[in-house]
Amino acid sequence: MEQKTSVESPNSTEQKKPVKVITYGTFDLFHQGHYRLLQRAKALGDYLVVGVTTETYDRTRGKLNVVDSLATRIENVRRTGFADEIIIEETQGQKFNDIKKFHVDIFTVGSDWTGNFDYLKDYCKVVYLERTKNISSTMLREQKQQIQRIGMIGTGRIAGRFLVEAKLVSGVSVQGAYNPHTESAVSFAEKWGIDAYSDIEEFLEAVDVVYIASPHETHYGYIKVALKHGKHVLCEKPMVLQRAQAEELFGYAKEQGLILFEGIKTAYCPGFTKLLGIACSGSIGSIRNVEACFTKLEDSGTRELTDCRYGGSFTELGSYCMLPVLKLFGKDYERIYFDTITGENGLDIFTRASLRYSGGIATVTCGLGVKSEGRLLIAGTKGYIVAEPPWWKTTYFEVHYENSEQVEKYSERFLGDGLRYEISDFLSMINGKDDNGFKLTRGESVALAGMMEEFLKAEGRKVQGS
Repeated sequence: MEQKTSVESPNSTEQKKPVKVITYGTFDLFHQGHYRLLQRAKALGDYLVVGVTTETYDRTRGKLNVVDSLATRIENVRRTGFADEIIIEETQGQKFNDIKKFHVDIFTVGSDWTGNFDYLKDYCKVVYLERTKNISSTMLREQKQQIQRIGMIGTGRIAGRFLVEAKLVSGVSVQGAYNPHTESAVSFAEKWGIDAYSDIEEFLEAVDVVYIASPHETHYGYIKVALKHGKHVLCEKPMVLQRAQAEELFGYAKEQGLILFEGIKTAYCPGFTKLLGIACSGSIGSIRNVEACFTKLEDSGTRELTDCRYGGSFTELGSYCMLPVLKLFGKDYERIYFDTITGENGLDIFTRASLRYSGGIATVTCGLGVKSEGRLLIAGTKGYIVAEPPWWKTTYFEVHYENSEQVEKYSERFLGDGLRYEISDFLSMINGKDDNGFKLTRGESVALAGMMEEFLKAEGRKVQGS
């Protein structure tokens, strides 16, 4: 019988070049989403390099509330068994250098960052991995701090901005969105890779906390049902449109041991906090006048200029402008009156509110159809503070005195859209770390609701429930 012999190819001893993959992350409060990301990253190639960010780098890129130490985060990545090599990410431009250094074939991150790293396609393949829905708060170990699963009510413009900002706050995960209009909920959820709900009970069962960004008049009902289901609530401004409703909801939340939080982002941004501290320090003497202006030219087809009952400039922008007045003069004003310019449908496109206090006066100006200089001026008996537009995103302000050459200048970073600050403070209060309620007190939120109610009555608009 003929014996067959095999002949080796001259290239058979050559080994195939391993496919190298690299990914990066903070990996704080390690959970199922992190595990699945590393698992799928490893499956893309033969050798996985994982970059873990330092606390300093996280701060520079605007990520807030990182809980775990760098050593703990590295150890959690190591324990998965997926990483062949773990490196530290310390600077913004490091990714490009790492790709060259490690001869990387594939760069991958979660789909939350789709498009952000397309510039790396000139150097390697870029893969965006779908995010893991329904994050578990525990995965490889017991957590020191539970990951709060956020459910969103409302799928409009600000909801998208909230999602972008929330991913930069460690300890929260947006799970799903509710909208009674099913098509809107589904469209929004598909875009952002979260779950859609059209049944409020099912929605509330799936989340820990609720963020409300629905039309103004629906806030009261949604807050009430969320609190009754034992959920902490972060609600966009104006929280409600009646003083009695605000008092009722805050009272109920306190009884149930829940956090109810009004989302006026200016109140929580570092620059505004610094400005208030200087104003209240006595350096400009006794405060006698506050002037705050916020105007923008809104498209005529938007809800703000078409909702004849709850739209208009004051309900939309008044909360921002009233904030410094309440913080500096307090809730007990002697009188308030409104001057308005209305559009063809009767909605105010420009409103000036004048307030009288026992020791000072304040003027608040809001506009959606009239443009003016949007600055904040705080006048005292020794000097004044001026923050130029957009003062509601306070990054720079000056303190002036009688001597025109004596000017103190202050600056502070304002990251992204600013929503991350209110999310961060909301989370801190839930976790009992800090009582950040002083930045916007319950009493101040109640006073704001009362001002909204007075304005709507002055305009002859009947408030729902009144």
